Amino acid sequence: MSAIPSSPFTIGLIQMRCSSVKEESMKKAVSMLEEAASKGVQVACLPELFLTDYFCQRIDPAIFDLAEPFDGPTTQALAKIAKKTGMAIVNSIFERAAAGLYYNTAVIIDKTGEIAGIYRKMHIPHDPLFEEKYYFAPGDLGFKAFDLSVGKIGTLICWDQWYPEGARLTAMQGANVLFYPTAIGWQPYEKAEFGESQVSAWETIQRSHAIANGVYVASVNRIGHEGPKDGGIEFWGHSFICDPYGRILAMGSHDKEEILTATVDPKWSEQTRRWWPFFRDRRVDAYSGITKRFGS
Repeated sequence: MSAIPSSPFTIGLIQMRCSSVKEESMKKAVSMLEEAASKGVQVACLPELFLTDYFCQRIDPAIFDLAEPFDGPTTQALAKIAKKTGMAIVNSIFERAAAGLYYNTAVIIDKTGEIAGIYRKMHIPHDPLFEEKYYFAPGDLGFKAFDLSVGKIGTLICWDQWYPEGARLTAMQGANVLFYPTAIGWQPYEKAEFGESQVSAWETIQRSHAIANGVYVASVNRIGHEGPKDGGIEFWGHSFICDPYGRILAMGSHDKEEILTATVDPKWSEQTRRWWPFFRDRRVDAYSGITKRFGS
């Protein structure tokens, strides 16, 4: 039997500029997390790989030295903040699982400082300046939802946000909100022609996950230009939170550090699913083809 919906709770997104110096990024993250807690945030989410610059722009074997165990120093430091503030935290790390085996991982820390679970990024991109297949193995834990003191959440990561299958399978496990830690931006040569449409598509696909699954969606991005001045990536920010109707509850700028907050009400998800019973009407008997790469 499905659990009765939990009480409303407040979530927060930490839109920040990341540094190539770990200590600087951590200091800023901690400061913004503490500020979020002071605003009543009960679950906060950091951007993808927040601890450093987005190193996947280049291929360099030495970068593997940045990786750490999922319960390593970054998680331990944030666990202390979680316990101190009484606020759950979605932490994003470069995980070293074993020699030569690395993942892009979200560590979910409850307000007690205990690890509620981990999620390893399932979809790994390979594009100019996004050389993630060099660094990360595809996730091996599947799509997951996590029980926190305030309710149940799901966590996916960046490139996962373009895939309705991931959102669906996570929502089917009872998540009230889908968090998407993200590092996405414009390459300077394409911004003028495609920039607006890229951001619009990115926002639209994620709002559609909220509507199709009757859940809240919270996507947090970094800001700032990283890499060569005449190249690199300009991370576009625009972190946002939307409700199960896809309505924007909070939206960040493209170039400012901000803490975005909104209230998640699981009972509103319940009501929305009564009006739009997509789970009831799914033809689960007719979807076998979804496991094929293409065609029937």
